[in-house]
Amino acid sequence: MTASDHDPAASDAGRGEIVVGVDGSPSSLQALRWAMRQSELTGAPVRAVSAWSIPVHHGPMVVAQVWSDWPELARQALDVAVRDALPPEQVRVVRTEVAEGNASAVLLDAAKGAELLVVGSRGHGGFVGLLLGSTAQHVTTHAHCPVLVVHESS
Repeated sequence: MTASDHDPAASDAGRGEIVVGVDGSPSSLQALRWAMRQSELTGAPVRAVSAWSIPVHHGPMVVAQVWSDWPELARQALDVAVRDALPPEQVRVVRTEVAEGNASAVLLDAAKGAELLVVGSRGHGGFVGLLLGSTAQHVTTHAHCPVLVVHESS
């Protein structure tokens, strides 16, 4: 017998969370909704994660971008996305995290020890027509937990 057989708190202590990548794209909002439904079924907490990085420009840079508060802008965008995707009672229970770096690397780091990583099929990145975005493709092949890729509903 283990400690979790006798102590209800111990059984929850090892339970992984559901990490969901949110960039504000329609499929990431669907991913967040799916993660919340799964949370209701399993009791696993949900953590919405968003990545940011300072844009790299070739050529003259707009001066306003130099002084932008990128972490705060990313935090605001994540908060808006969560509020847009979920009803108020679910917004209150979702943990949110904003981290600097490449989206794939940030999500893989956040998902260490997670029960599940949920991502949208396509974010705001570059190549129209791909069935799977680069972040989704990368995390499905490198995550150390199961990954669910959610497509935008039509």
